[in-house]
Amino acid sequence: MQRDETPGGVPQIRTVADVKALLRRYGILIYAGSPLDDLVLMELELEDLWEERLIDREEYLMAKTVIRQRRRDLSAT
Repeated sequence: MQRDETPGGVPQIRTVADVKALLRRYGILIYAGSPLDDLVLMELELEDLWEERLIDREEYLMAKTVIRQRRRDLSAT
């Protein structure tokens, strides 16, 4: 097991960069020009991956949490 993986072998997702890396594994590149718009698009793509069962529940929930926190941070500024 690598240092940045959970006991089940799922990579830890702690940052927006980690979410982007997860999406890149499936050929999804996000750049809308606005950080908030990028987050919205990432969330939509994550939902699609989850609905198609391409990512597991843990990856999905960790990525959604990172996006939610970043959106909150951007809204506060």
